[in-house]
Amino acid sequence: MRQISLFAYKRATSNGGCFQKPYESDRESDVMRKRVLFLCTGNSCRSQIAEGWLRALNGEEYTIFSAGTCPSPIKPLAIKVMDEVGLDISRHSSDDIDQYADEPLDEVITVCDRAQGSCPIFPGKTAVINWSFDDPADAEGSDEERMVVFGRVRDEIKSAIEEYLTSAS
Repeated sequence: MRQISLFAYKRATSNGGCFQKPYESDRESDVMRKRVLFLCTGNSCRSQIAEGWLRALNGEEYTIFSAGTCPSPIKPLAIKVMDEVGLDISRHSSDDIDQYADEPLDEVITVCDRAQGSCPIFPGKTAVINWSFDDPADAEGSDEERMVVFGRVRDEIKSAIEEYLTSAS
């Protein structure tokens, strides 16, 4: 039987107390991976989308987390817009930044200006990077009209992740 860290167990059981298989990147043996946390205000859209893209585009080289300064449930349209490109973020959890206070992180990437302004100080050599994206949760109109905004932000985040990966190599 594979052992997982307490953190991985908490993350895997955070959805109503039911155990879900943890992401492979949560294994304790992955100590050589770069540890990146995406930070947003609600951890309900942008940071979830960024986590999904980095996992999909190069997750094997990173241990990836996302959190919010004031977390709220993941927006169904965020799940839907990622599903349009074949990525399932429905198992992600909306986490509070306080959960990561003792996590050794290499980088924290804020994906909104509000999170940048309230980003805590992280111990060690954690680099803080700011990317600013519109909040698709603020979009108004029908679901179809709001999906256009979610899709635009999803694509902007993908471009930022691709640029990030290019600069890291």
